[in-house]
Amino acid sequence: MTPFSIATPPRILFGRGEAARAPALIRAFGPSGIVVHGADASRAAGLVDALRATGVTVTTLSCPTEPTLALIEAALVTARTTDAQWVAALGGGAALDMGKALAALIPAPGPILDHLEVVGAGLPLRADPLPFIAMPTTAGTGAEVTKNAVIGLPDHGRKVSLRDDRMIARLAIVDPALTDGCPRAVTLASGLDALAQVIEPFVSLRANPYTDALTRPAIALALPALQVLMTGEDAQARDTMAWVSLCGGLALANSGLGAVHGLAGPIGGVSPAAHGAICGALLGPVLAMNRHRATGPAADKLAYVCAVLATALACTPDAAPGALSDWIRQAGLPGLTAQGLDPGLHRSVATAALEASSMKGNPVALSHPDLLHLLTEAS
Repeated sequence: MTPFSIATPPRILFGRGEAARAPALIRAFGPSGIVVHGADASRAAGLVDALRATGVTVTTLSCPTEPTLALIEAALVTARTTDAQWVAALGGGAALDMGKALAALIPAPGPILDHLEVVGAGLPLRADPLPFIAMPTTAGTGAEVTKNAVIGLPDHGRKVSLRDDRMIARLAIVDPALTDGCPRAVTLASGLDALAQVIEPFVSLRANPYTDALTRPAIALALPALQVLMTGEDAQARDTMAWVSLCGGLALANSGLGAVHGLAGPIGGVSPAAHGAICGALLGPVLAMNRHRATGPAADKLAYVCAVLATALACTPDAAPGALSDWIRQAGLPGLTAQGLDPGLHRSVATAALEASSMKGNPVALSHPDLLHLLTEAS
């Protein structure tokens, strides 16, 4: 067996009602901290009020969009004037990424670009991050258990990662009740991201027994639960998707991703589309190409994926990638062009994707023409 290592938060709480334990658990990290929330501050008001009721000094910071370098830099100006001993984030993947980045950068001397991948030096952090506590309110990114924060650089037309093993949350609280009532479009996009993030680590060239144990059963759970949520609110389906998302986050942190995310990063840098929506549009075409080209153990794993999806989609395994794309469109997710990706940018996106770290885990080596074909299919 090939050696592998596992990176995971030291403590994960999963289940309905677990969010109620957050104030006391966060308070244990120190009497002063920062709470990052999404565009709607009211979602975090209960947590902030409960912390303040215990005597904790709390500074709140908003992450109204997917985090950009400018947004992080502005937040750091405020954050570094506080005596924060921890950073907690309650929200979707964007808020979690911003919180994770702030926890890493508040103690870090020097410019942010020293530590960013691709456009920066990619150097390790020069100081240990502050303790980070993650509380996701969507089921998709798995950012509560990963060791990187995705940051947009609009001037470069790229999204890149700030990455360090020490950035993993000290505490992740995954309470599916926090996802109840999530808007349908957000549920669809984030759910498709969750599906992609259990499929890609499973078929990744870097997969290992730990990630296989997480992803193999989760693949069978994801699409049926998402299908239920597209027809109406359902607590059990919310619980299932929260679990799938958590499994995907743990898996991708330990085996990487593939061409869906290799393309999604560059697309996110040049279009306004949400990350999950981009992944949803790409998932069927990438699965079809990988299924057609793969050999050996990767082919066996892809056959399993297609067989599982075929059961949920009532089709043959060979037809599963196309049927998945059809279902995604029927559920209301538009193609990449309607999401805002100019077809004239396909060539530059494909070029950038070839350099993406996620692409290295794809079970099949893909060429620039291959990536152009995938972009056309997903458009």
